[in-house]
Amino acid sequence: MEEQPLLTGRHAIMTHTHSGTREVAVRCIQMMADGDRTEFDALVHPDAVNHEGKAEPAAARTRGPAAYWASALWLRNAFTELSWEIHEIVATGDLVVLHTTMSGRQTGPFIVYDDDARPAQAFPPTGRTFAVTQTHWCRVVDGLMIEHWANRDDLGQATQLGWVPPTPAFLVRSQLALRRARRATASS
Repeated sequence: MEEQPLLTGRHAIMTHTHSGTREVAVRCIQMMADGDRTEFDALVHPDAVNHEGKAEPAAARTRGPAAYWASALWLRNAFTELSWEIHEIVATGDLVVLHTTMSGRQTGPFIVYDDDARPAQAFPPTGRTFAVTQTHWCRVVDGLMIEHWANRDDLGQATQLGWVPPTPAFLVRSQLALRRARRATASS
């Protein structure tokens, strides 16, 4: 059987069988960095849930394309040069697992939210780059992403970005960023 590209462009993946389920899962991860709202509407199920949204802004905690779009904007506000390199794909039935490396540069504050969707922590921009491994678990039904959860190397990312170990100057900047985030959330 001849290999066919699963995707085209910078992140082309070769596979022996073309799987729409795999392609949807891969694109749904990658579009967090570069997709527009219409692409989210086309690839995310109206009832889709992102289990990782629990530490994200309120808009990312709902269901469907709007929630996934809100997650993308949240990431893009903190990180530029954002991308996911896909290393391995495993699929069975409607479940696709992607082993990836997420990379980017922190150019904006990274805000983590509490259970009530209020800013709980703020990490001021460092200008540093990072590259960390992640696995993304995606359920794709009828050609649409309907569920997502992930395992991430958050400590590795925090270390590479200079959040850990925190310096006294970083702690002061972090508190100022948190106050600004809380004011912005209260006024919206």
